[in-house]
Amino acid sequence: MADLRVNLLGKTLNGPVIGASGTFGYGVEYADMIDCSRLGGVCSKGLTLNGKPGNQGERLWETPSGLINSIGLQNPGVRHFIENELPEMQTLGTAIFANLGGGAIEDYEEGAQLLGDTPVDFIELNISCPNVKHGGIAYGVKADSAHEVVSRVRAVCKKPLIVKMSPNAESIPEMAAACADAGADALSLVNTFQAMAIDLEKRRPVFANVYAGLSGPAIRPIALRMVHQVCKTVNIPVIGLGGIATGRDALEFIMAGAVAVQVGTANFADPKACQRITDEIAAWMDKNGVKTLDEIRGCCL
Repeated sequence: MADLRVNLLGKTLNGPVIGASGTFGYGVEYADMIDCSRLGGVCSKGLTLNGKPGNQGERLWETPSGLINSIGLQNPGVRHFIENELPEMQTLGTAIFANLGGGAIEDYEEGAQLLGDTPVDFIELNISCPNVKHGGIAYGVKADSAHEVVSRVRAVCKKPLIVKMSPNAESIPEMAAACADAGADALSLVNTFQAMAIDLEKRRPVFANVYAGLSGPAIRPIALRMVHQVCKTVNIPVIGLGGIATGRDALEFIMAGAVAVQVGTANFADPKACQRITDEIAAWMDKNGVKTLDEIRGCCL
């Protein structure tokens, strides 16, 4: 039978599929439906140093083959997570990824320091957050801004550091190179694409912030292209995500060079998606005589 284990920065993951941040809660919400220990890991809800109530108004809006969200990083804060949600995540039997965001570099630094003294396996740095000191432009848009925040966090971070990239970057290869140069141990991409919806009857934008984030199968071919570009650019591990809904989708990202994948929006349509996709990957490998994912990883580079 296929061996689905994956080595990520020296840690052996149980499989190649990770529950993506913001779509999988803290994993415990799914524990009655699937065996989370079969997953490669669970990525926490996006955390900020201090808790946030999230955005007002409409938060989710379905589109053809996609979903637009404007959650606004609602979360209890890093300290609350460490004391309350993290102990529950430790019971899942899989790797723990803590997704960390912030509006100022100092918030990122303090959050990373706090998480560094916990059993968290990886910190996933969300640089799609708005830089409140520079007009709200996301850290992940300009390479020099990303380099600064990653290097500052790297200097104080005790855990393996994965940088989650925005697809809205000015140049995806340049951004990837900047993050690697600044000390990122790995990269994950892509985050959501900036999008918009209009309510015809109300004759106004659906979201209070006007623009929001598009995810789901609609973005998958673009996300795959970006992952392929990044895997050709850097020599650190890359985790692929963006619209993955089937085992075949996941295998495309692995053939494009990804060491593992994250599954997000698909969990809303099918709460068992992560486990099902894992099974579909194994079935394809068995059918095609592939014993380990290393045999096919990056075969399209």
